Amino acid sequence: MPEVVPGPWLSRLCPVQSLMLAKAKECWEQENEEREAEKARYLAERIPSLQTRGLSLSALQDLCRDLHTKVAVVDEERYDIEAKCLHNTREIKDLKLKVMDLRGKFKRPPLRRVRVSADAMLRALLGSKHKVSMDLRANLKSVKKEDTEKERPVEVGDWRKNVEAMSGMEGRKKMFDAAKSPTSQ
Repeated sequence: MPEVVPGPWLSRLCPVQSLMLAKAKECWEQENEEREAEKARYLAERIPSLQTRGLSLSALQDLCRDLHTKVAVVDEERYDIEAKCLHNTREIKDLKLKVMDLRGKFKRPPLRRVRVSADAMLRALLGSKHKVSMDLRANLKSVKKEDTEKERPVEVGDWRKNVEAMSGMEGRKKMFDAAKSPTSQ
């Protein structure tokens, strides 16, 4: 039985809490003693002591065979119980996960789109203070749709002439002059 080591938390307990802790420790120790006594009584009842003195070789072999069959039966029972225990543990774990999933999620109700005018919204928010009627659509700017393709003429030319004109030092000088000219003006 592991001994309870008092830690720094024990000094912070009030006298009632320390008395409750001492009583709980006594009950726990008493339960452990009762459990050990019950186990010893059960084993003495179920397992008789073996008398091997004065038995012949064939009687000892029969006793060993009998014990082996009993051990096999007990091992089968133990295996079945372990399998049931593992199955129940898995089932409990799955059910806990389902409960956590159900607890964490909720169904959102389907929302309907409601059309409310600006005046109705202001009346709902401000109540009787709202006196001015607002027509938000009247304040919108009207934008003309312009044809952008007519503004930009598309220049189609031979790209090889442009590459030849820009190649070499003359092309670099033209680029330098083109970049310099807008700043000088």
